[in-house]
Amino acid sequence: MQFLSISRRKPGVTDEACAPWIAAEAERARELYAQGSLRQIWHRADMPGACLLWEAESVERVNELLSTLPFAKAGLLDIEVIPLTPYRGFAPTRRSG
Repeated sequence: MQFLSISRRKPGVTDEACAPWIAAEAERARELYAQGSLRQIWHRADMPGACLLWEAESVERVNELLSTLPFAKAGLLDIEVIPLTPYRGFAPTRRSG
């Protein structure tokens, strides 16, 4: 099953507060990508934060994986996890005849 996590910095968290964790965050993201749990990452254009596409069996598992990211461990982010389902409009339609 796929999940989307949407994060934003907590109020008052600055670039300077995030700086010590940037390299470790990138390294952990690479590890999660290599193991197949993390599928894609986008930086938000509207504010500091990110959107991550996850492959996992449950929302609880995604939350476990998120808790291994240094920014989350440091308490710098507010994070929402959204379960996703496939878009039915791409499914084949039945034709009579």
